[in-house]
Amino acid sequence: MSYIIEFFKNEIIVACLISWLIAQVLKVILVLITSKTIDLSRLVGSGGMPSSHSSLVSTLVFMTGRISGVSSPEFAVAFALAVIVMYDAANVRREAGEHAKIINIIIDQWVENDNLKIDKDLKELLGHTPFEIIIGAILGSIIGAFFPV
Repeated sequence: MSYIIEFFKNEIIVACLISWLIAQVLKVILVLITSKTIDLSRLVGSGGMPSSHSSLVSTLVFMTGRISGVSSPEFAVAFALAVIVMYDAANVRREAGEHAKIINIIIDQWVENDNLKIDKDLKELLGHTPFEIIIGAILGSIIGAFFPV
């Protein structure tokens, strides 16, 4: 039990979790505004506006810089991780989502023409647009800059 208490005493972890949660809640709110539906799956889903990945790692970078200093090895690791995560979200995962869209179209046409039954579509909302990443990074930077330490 003391490990759990110690875990939540770590300001960096708490700030990162809060940053992730705020980004995920914002996704639900934005879907509600744009489509007039409540989609609670956005609380845990990847992709969409803002990028919770970018928000979390930006908070990590800011908090690590504030606590350990920007010349520390910890900051360097946090920064490198943030670059990798944001690059992956904007490129690799986004491209995989685009591939999934095309594959789903092909499967739908194939099923329609050959009377096949395939129940599962590939997940299309995987990555982020550059704008979603930037907004997530701004959100995370604000949280990381102002979270009490």
